[in-house]
Amino acid sequence: MPAFEYRQAQEIRDAFARNEVRYLFIGKSGAILLGFSDTTQDADLFVEKSSASGRALTQALCELGFDLTKEQVGEIERGKDFVQLKNGPFDLDIIFAPDGIEHFQDAWARHVDVEGFPVCHIDDIIASKAATGRQKDLESLPRLRAFREYWLRKNP
Repeated sequence: MPAFEYRQAQEIRDAFARNEVRYLFIGKSGAILLGFSDTTQDADLFVEKSSASGRALTQALCELGFDLTKEQVGEIERGKDFVQLKNGPFDLDIIFAPDGIEHFQDAWARHVDVEGFPVCHIDDIIASKAATGRQKDLESLPRLRAFREYWLRKNP
């Protein structure tokens, strides 16, 4: 499986902008856009949960080349907490309720704009990783926390 690439982030940004989908890059893909030196196999997106957003999101995903099943369309339109897509040009995780973050609006208020990419603040990325309790996320926390210190010095 190929690694997440900047080009994919651009494609997501452009399709989501055309369809007026409010979202944030989160997870390792978000950290990478902030400058974290690592790789990931997919893009993780925290999407605002609403019926209008769900419909706009399915349209944007189809434009990107995802072959959505009826079940996936239903899950996206009703805002299922987590929808994993592997039936498109790249792997994508749609997250309507990430661990460690209460409300989209709160994360949006803290987000960082990186070259037109809306990205969760590093503190939200770390909080989400810590809250999952998954071993692979817990193992990445020391490096993410070290990156946080560097990032905050560069972005006061």
